[in-house]
Parts: sequence; structure tokens; C-alpha cells
Amino acid sequence: MAFEPVQLAIIFACLAGGGILKGATGAGAPVLAVPALAMMFDVKFAVVVMLVPNLLTNIWQGWLFRRHRLPASFIWGFAAAGAAGVVAGTLMLAFFSQQLLSLMVAAAVFGYVFLRLARPDWKIAYPLASRLRLPAGLTAGVLQGASGISAPVSITFLNAMRLERPVFISTVSVFFAVMSALQIPALGYFGILSEHGALISLAALFPILAFMPVGSALARRLSKENFDRAILILLSLLALKLVYDALIS
Repeated sequence: MAFEPVQLAIIFACLAGGGILKGATGAGAPVLAVPALAMMFDVKFAVVVMLVPNLLTNIWQGWLFRRHRLPASFIWGFAAAGAAGVVAGTLMLAFFSQQLLSLMVAAAVFGYVFLRLARPDWKIAYPLASRLRLPAGLTAGVLQGASGISAPVSITFLNAMRLERPVFISTVSVFFAVMSALQIPALGYFGILSEHGALISLAALFPILAFMPVGSALARRLSKENFDRAILILLSLLALKLVYDALIS
């Protein structure tokens, strides 16, 4: 696949912006890059491009924040459920439409954002979150496999726990890394991931890595309130994009 210079510039800008969000919040690279790439090419191409960046950047962040992890039963149960969901989601990516799913996810995200704004002190206590980790992880995994974006469920769920930034990043990084590790062979099995696609995905890693330190530097200047606000804005933009894509399809 040959790219025009303007296309390359747009792709680089989207990946760089995703790197800034990733460095600041521990998530966000696919939120920017996948919709933009899908608009220019298609969803399958967008998902493939983010495979290597998702895997390696999350392994890196998971290691950097390893001292801030939640209990192993929570984090690995959440991640294992996400990995199981990826298989079902990859089937959807290969064979099914995503319009209705996108609208349902957007409605759930808007509902959560409204609740947080109306009751900013609301949160999911750890005992309840522990019981919800498997269904939440499974649902997020389905979305990851089907669209390359699990944020409407994974980030919403973890943000509702009101985790401190290091704990949030550590947890979400392990979750994303485990899902990506399973998504790669699944996409290869269904013929969606080719050698050429793998090379493009590897190249996409560099602009994300280059701009992640910028996001980390910005995050150190943010209070916990501003960090929460950034997550809510991220979720709102994602939901709007899901609605837009579903309606124009």
C-alpha cells in the first residue's frame, strides 16, 4: 500500500497525538489513531496498524508502573476476561457490522459522563469492582477485537474506581498488553494481519513512543481533578466519534 505525503503527515499527527494521550493518561493512542485511520482507509487497516504500538507501549508502561498494581486476582482476572473477549470481537471484525454496537457503547459512555458530572463524588467501590471485573473485561475485549478501541468500557470501568494515576496506568497497561498479545495471532488466523501490515504497525510505534514523554511531562503538571477531567473529555470525544461513524455508515 502506497501513501501520499499528505496521508503520511495526517497519520503521523494522529499517532503523535495518540502518543501524548498515552503518555499522559496511560490510554488514548487508539482513541485518536483508529478512527482517523478508519476514515482514511478502513477499520481492519486501522486495527492492524495499532497492534504493535498497543502491545509494546503497554508492556513498557506496565513495567514502569509495576509497583502500583492492584491485587493479582483483580488485574489478571480482568485481563484474562479481556483476552477471551478479543476472540469474539475478532470474529465480529471479520464478519459483522459495528453500527448498533457503536451506538450502544456511545450511549453507555454518555450515561457515565453525565453521572460523573452530576455526582462527581460517585465511584465504584473495590469490592463491587472486583465482582464486575470479569464481565467488564469480557465486554471491553469484544470491543477491542471488533473495533480496536476498548476504551468505552475499560477506561470507563477503571475510571469509575477513581484510581490514582499510577495505579490506573499500571492496571490498564497490563489489560491492553494481554489483549494485544492474543489479538495478533487471532487476526493472523483470520487473514486480516499480513507481513506488510505487521511492518506498517511496527513503523507506527515510533511516533507514538516519541511523543509519550511529552504526555508524561504534561501529566506531572496536572492535579488529580484535572486528570479526571481529561479522562471524561477523552470518553466524550470517543462517544461522539462512535455516534458520528454509526450514523454516516
